[in-house]
Formats: sequence, structure tokens, C-alpha cells
Amino acid sequence: MCELLGMSANVPTDICFSFAGFLQRGGGTGPHRDGWGIAFYEEGGYREFRDPHPSVDSPIARMILDYPIKSQMVISHIRQANVGQVTLANTHPFTRELWGRQWCYAHNGQLADWQALPLPYYRPVGSTDSEHAACFLLGEIRRAFPNPPARCEDLWRHLHAQCERLRGFGVFNLLLSDGVHLYAYCSTKLAHITRRAPFGQASLTDFEMSVDFQQHTTDADVVSVIATDPLTDNEQWQRLLPGQLVVFREGELVASLGGELPLSQEESGQEQAESGAVDRTATARRKPDWLASDLSC
Repeated sequence: MCELLGMSANVPTDICFSFAGFLQRGGGTGPHRDGWGIAFYEEGGYREFRDPHPSVDSPIARMILDYPIKSQMVISHIRQANVGQVTLANTHPFTRELWGRQWCYAHNGQLADWQALPLPYYRPVGSTDSEHAACFLLGEIRRAFPNPPARCEDLWRHLHAQCERLRGFGVFNLLLSDGVHLYAYCSTKLAHITRRAPFGQASLTDFEMSVDFQQHTTDADVVSVIATDPLTDNEQWQRLLPGQLVVFREGELVASLGGELPLSQEESGQEQAESGAVDRTATARRKPDWLASDLSC
């Protein structure tokens, strides 16, 4: 399986610390040697780097660490190929235009019978199930909303419904952004953390590196990071639930839809909750939907 990394922040922020640990999983501490990519939204523009070679050995990846690009929105992906050859065309993230915006998509998982998904608007360039699903998903958004919807909630509920539909084809963990919102959908495994004042020190799991965020931030900064597995070993990350879609804007979690635990996990969560050892979001059989209603799309 592949791995995902995303960031949403309220100020231009570099992702060098998280990326330094993440790229180690692309052939170092992990088996994901079949390419990597990273996309940055900057001042209304979009910048992307993709490489079909392992990220741990990539000169392009090292260049990004040496040249800290500051962005409020980032999506990155390291690939372990299941469908499609190891080529640049099959390397995530994938991008398409909708409503005059660059939409960036990265997927972790494997889908069955994906060729049956209709593609009325967009066509894949490569040969992966992931890119086919990206074309389908954005096509379904375009079909339902030829123009940006007046209410963000309508888009979010539609996106969640389509992600649930794709989850029925197999494993479908997703990061998606239009440069305004960062969407993360969990089929099997995703985790997130929001850092805000008072900032502390963090240590990477996959690489010997620590940082004191207090030295690099202001009290007004808010930064959220989403990853397949937590990237640090001394912070409390929150696991998403299968079927849960979360939406971030300027670093803040602004919406959550769906998410359900198997009964055995629910019971285990309740037992741990009684002892105060588990986050409250993991104790409910069905996580209630909540949406921020004052945001424009």
C-alpha cells in the first residue's frame, strides 16, 4: 500500500520536518519505492514535483528539504505499486481543473472493478486505478455542481457519499484539495494532529530529527498534518474512523462526516474511555456529523 501526507495551515509554512520523516518510508524505513510526489498551493498558484524513483534516494526530494517552500496547503504521496507500471504518468498526486481551480488528489489503497466507474468529463493519462478513481470523483463533483455550490455543506456531503461509493470497490484512503480546503477520507488508516500555541518539541519516528516548534512559530499559527501513520513518537495523533471524511481550512478542522467503529472496537474504546486512556472521538459507535456553516466555497 502507498502512504499519504497532507498539511493545512493558516500561514505559509514549510513542511520540511514532516517530509523529512515521510520520505524515509519511500525505500528506507518502508517499502514504498515506486515513486513519490508532492504538491504545494502558493499565493493562488500551484507547484508540483513528481519522481518515479524512491523518495529516500531522490535528489529532487533532497532539494525540497534544502529549499523550504512555504505553503498553506500540501499533499504528498509515496507509492508501492499495485496497479500500473512504475512510471511518471502513474506517480501521484494527480491534478485536474475544476471551477478554475487546480484540484490535487492522492490515493492509498487498491480498488477492484474500477474500470466500470464512468468517466464523462475527465480521462486518465496513466494506467492506475487511483487516477481512474480521481477522474471519476472529480467528474461526479462537476456533474453535481457545474459551478461552486452556494453552501459548502452540500459539496461536503456529496463528496462523502462518493467516497463511500468508492470504498465499496476496495481500500480507498484519500487526500484531496482545491487550494481552499483539504479533504481527508479514511477507508482503513489515516491520522491527524493539529499544532497550535503553546507549541512544543516533536521527534520523528522514521528519522533522527527533533524540532522545537516554539522557535519557528507565533502564537497565532495553526498547522494540521494528516498522514497514513503518525510521523512523530512524542505527540498525540488522532486516528480517523473508517468511513470518516474530515475537512480542514487554514489549519482548522471545520467539518467531520461519518465514521463508524466495529462493535468489538467500540466496546474496547468504551472500556479505555472509562479509564481516560483514549480520545473521545474513538468511543462512539457512530461519530455525529458536524459542519461549519459560515464558510464559502
